[in-house]
Amino acid sequence: MKLGIVISVAEAETAWNALRLANFAKKQGDEVGVFFMGPGVDSIEAKDKRFDVKAQAEDFRRAGGKLLACGTCLKLREREGSEVCPLSTMKDLYELVRDSDRVVSF
Repeated sequence: MKLGIVISVAEAETAWNALRLANFAKKQGDEVGVFFMGPGVDSIEAKDKRFDVKAQAEDFRRAGGKLLACGTCLKLREREGSEVCPLSTMKDLYELVRDSDRVVSF
């Protein structure tokens, strides 16, 4: 299965759970892409010891998962892309949605 996950919340617990799902799906052999947009681009930097969003994202990336982040959303927050949260476009989000068998948004 090809799974697309869109994270549009900055709240750490929700973003952490979304990435846990992404990691679990990768372990099941699925192709998974994650797109951060809106306040979701801030979730990577959440400082909640119980919900380490960045660690989940790094695990996902190391497992071969595709991480993307809305470039416009990052720029509005005066932030740049990073290895864990790379600058992407609306075209990238469109292709993720178009090419996925299922899309889940958080």
